[in-house]
Amino acid sequence: MANEATLQFETGIPIPFTVADGTAIPKGTLLKLTDPMTAIITSAAGDAIAGIAAEAKIASDGNTKLAVYMDGIFRMTAGGSITAGDSVMSETGGTNEVIVATTAKEGREIAGTALETAADGETFLVHLNIGGGSPNA
Repeated sequence: MANEATLQFETGIPIPFTVADGTAIPKGTLLKLTDPMTAIITSAAGDAIAGIAAEAKIASDGNTKLAVYMDGIFRMTAGGSITAGDSVMSETGGTNEVIVATTAKEGREIAGTALETAADGETFLVHLNIGGGSPNA
């Protein structure tokens, strides 16, 4: 998968979320939270974040549960310039990139905090901490 988020340090165990049987989800995909405790692939900037897929989900394999990391240190791809300490959120279009969170975003849209500075397209360390931190000014 392009722009796969890769686990660098495990700080929490993955939690099982409900997923659609007919959907393929690559390992390392940033996921959107839907009700009830269901995860789908992010598709818009500022989606409510469920976490990152801990394993691959094969379409129509009969499984409706997927292990999802809600915490950890991940190497992710920047969808623009990001400075260490910035809160980050999902990028538009299901690119599996993160961008700087704006002041208009709610906590549930914050994926975590940048631990390194990165330019557009670079990989960098992110503390996945859903809802943690605050939108940037």
